[in-house]
Amino acid sequence: MNNENTVAVWDIFIRIFHWSLVLAFTVAYFTSEEENAWHIYAGYTVLGLIIFRILWGIIGSRHARFSDFVRSPGNVYRYIRELRAGSAKHYVGHNPLGGWMVMALLSTLLVVTVSGLKVYAIEEGRGPLAANPTTLTLISAAHAEDDDDDGKAEMESQDEEFWEEIHEGATNFMLVLIALHIAGVIISSKFHRENLAKAMLTGKKSKE
Repeated sequence: MNNENTVAVWDIFIRIFHWSLVLAFTVAYFTSEEENAWHIYAGYTVLGLIIFRILWGIIGSRHARFSDFVRSPGNVYRYIRELRAGSAKHYVGHNPLGGWMVMALLSTLLVVTVSGLKVYAIEEGRGPLAANPTTLTLISAAHAEDDDDDGKAEMESQDEEFWEEIHEGATNFMLVLIALHIAGVIISSKFHRENLAKAMLTGKKSKE
């Protein structure tokens, strides 16, 4: 593929974001059972990358903006139908289906990280979500003093279980999305005769 047939698509920030996210999520996933600092730091890194991507999706380069690739359900359905028929249009940036995948990945990662922060706050009492809000109660002061420790422990246990289930469920769903994303990259690369993985390294794609 010579330079005359290629066009710059992914800016350096998008490429750094993409591969940094791959690395950070991989580290977070494989250290999830260790309860060590690597898992916490990787989680914070993922959250920071998500925040950056949301901002860059608004003010970034042309093909990095959400307005360039987030399309209506009708456009997505039409693209899938044309892909099955072998006549799908080639997009320089994300195709309609790929655009929705980007949003699904970012949304799921946001749930994963926020739920992880909640678990961290409950278990360790640390992190940005560790503050305990003041709550109103109708229980008398005397009974509140007697039952405070047991009630607090039970509530924390229930909260921890709730957020752990969300965290685990979102992580598992993320794995499904990653598998679909990789499959989509392979299918689209073969259909349009281009190397999308390489494009995320070089920043360049085929014009046609």
